[in-house]
Amino acid sequence: MDPLRISLVQYDIIWEDANSNRLKLDQLLNSLKGKTDIILLPEMFTTGFSMNARELAEKMDGNSLKWMQLQASLTGAAIAGSLIIEENNHYYNRFLFVTPEGKIFSYDKRHLFSIGGENQYFTPGKKRVVFHYSGWNIALFICYDLRFPVWSRTVREADLMLFTANWPENRKNVWQTLLRARAIENQLYTVGVNRTGQDGSGIVHFGGSTVIDPKGKKIIELADQPGTVETVSLSLEELNRFRKKFPVYLDADSFKISD
Repeated sequence: MDPLRISLVQYDIIWEDANSNRLKLDQLLNSLKGKTDIILLPEMFTTGFSMNARELAEKMDGNSLKWMQLQASLTGAAIAGSLIIEENNHYYNRFLFVTPEGKIFSYDKRHLFSIGGENQYFTPGKKRVVFHYSGWNIALFICYDLRFPVWSRTVREADLMLFTANWPENRKNVWQTLLRARAIENQLYTVGVNRTGQDGSGIVHFGGSTVIDPKGKKIIELADQPGTVETVSLSLEELNRFRKKFPVYLDADSFKISD
């Protein structure tokens, strides 16, 4: 699909209240019916970045995934964002990408934020996820993954990186810098969606949801304003033309990642 329309949904997540957040999103997504191809939500979009995994976790047949499936059907767009998921007595920060046809792609966060104790409550993922959707190769990553270029090295594999995040205001410059870096080094589009507001741990978030093109140019950056929905169009034709003209990837080092 060219162009690919991506909608960034930025809002103040209500702390540990999945039902209220789903209701809030019902209103925000209503205007997107038939007008976009992918809707990207923040990390842990129903709870905020909570370590209360045991009480908040849902199964893969839980209400939030069912809500995503319903919204994908209603809007005609894929819905993507992360949830706290319990599976086989393990808890995962899981990025789910749900298509209107009902297909589900999932990625478990590899780099757990040990500074905030995430590694004490969640199990890290072991596999990178790159999949084909609507003519595009899409890679999924979550927040802290953005800091690790080896893990996010998808040159020759992906056309688009999606980052779902709860990124704090005091590291705003890092967010913007690393999104640009990942786009430039991999010669692809990067899209990062962040929340706004203060969470239940007292951490303040700034929004700043952003789309970067393969040259590192900012296509859009959302202001620090809750309840914001913006849609951008990305061109695979332009991406391939740039890669052909300036094929940096041909000189890239090859390597394998071990656990």
